[in-house]
Amino acid sequence: MSKMTIQARKKASNTLVYIILIIMSVIWLFPIIWIILTSFRAEGKAFVQYFIPKKFTIGNYVNLFTSSIFPFKKWFMNTFIVAVGSCLLSTAINVSVAYVMSRMRFRLRKPYMNLALILGMFPGFMSMIAVYYVLKAFGLTQSLLALVLVYSAGAATSFYIAKGFFDTISKEIDEAARIDGATNADVFTKIVLPLSKPIIVYTALQAFISPWMDYIFAKIIMGDNYDKYTVAIGLWYMTEKENIENCFTMFAAGSVCIAIPITILFIWLQKYYVSGVTSGSVK
Repeated sequence: MSKMTIQARKKASNTLVYIILIIMSVIWLFPIIWIILTSFRAEGKAFVQYFIPKKFTIGNYVNLFTSSIFPFKKWFMNTFIVAVGSCLLSTAINVSVAYVMSRMRFRLRKPYMNLALILGMFPGFMSMIAVYYVLKAFGLTQSLLALVLVYSAGAATSFYIAKGFFDTISKEIDEAARIDGATNADVFTKIVLPLSKPIIVYTALQAFISPWMDYIFAKIIMGDNYDKYTVAIGLWYMTEKENIENCFTMFAAGSVCIAIPITILFIWLQKYYVSGVTSGSVK
C-alpha cells in the first residue's frame, strides 16, 4: 500500500471524525439556542411552528423581574443563598474528610470508607421522606437553613475523588514540614490546600450546582411556602397547565437567567483549575 493511499485514508478518517463532532455539537447547541431565542420572542404563546421569532423583545425579562405573581427575584436570591451556603459547607467538609482519609490511619478508617462507598451507590432522594421527618422534628421545614443542611449532609460520604487527589501528593512534603515544626493543621492549610486547587474547584462547583438545579428536595422541604421557593420550583410552577400558555416565554427567560451564574462561575474558576494542574507538588 502506497504512502499516498495511507495518507488519503487517514485524511478521510479525520474528516469523518470532524463531521461527527460537528453534528454532535449542533445537536448539543440546538436546545440552548432555542431557549435563548424563545426568551426574546415577542409572540407570547407557549409553542409556535417556527424556530426564529418573528419579533424580538426584552419584555419577557422585564416581566420576569417585575411580575407580582411570580417573585423571581426572591426565588433567585433564595437559591443563591442556599447554593453559596451549601458550597462553602460542603467543600469544607468534603476536603477535610478526604484529607483525613488520605493521610491518617485509625481503627475505623476502612469500615467508614466501605460504608461511605455503599451509601454513595444509592440516590439521595431515597431518603427524602426520612429527611423530611427529621427536619420536621427539629422545626426546620420550609426554611433555607434546612436546604443548606440537606445539601451539605452528604459531603462526608462523597470524599473519594478528593481523597484520590490527596493520595497523589507526596507524603514526604508533610514529613518535611513536621520536621520544621508544622502541626497537622499547618500542613493541611498551608501546604496541602495550596497544592489542591483542582480538586477544591471541582468540589466547589459540584456543591454549588447541585442545590442550584435541584427540584425534588426543595419541593418536599418547602411545601407550600411560596416565598421560600427556589428557582427550580418557581420555573416548574410557570410550566403548569394553568400558567404555561401565558408564561412560557417568561420561563425561557428565567432559564437563561439561572444559567448565567453557573457559566460565570465556571469561567472564573477555570483559570484556578488550570493553575492548580500546572503547579506540581515539588514546586
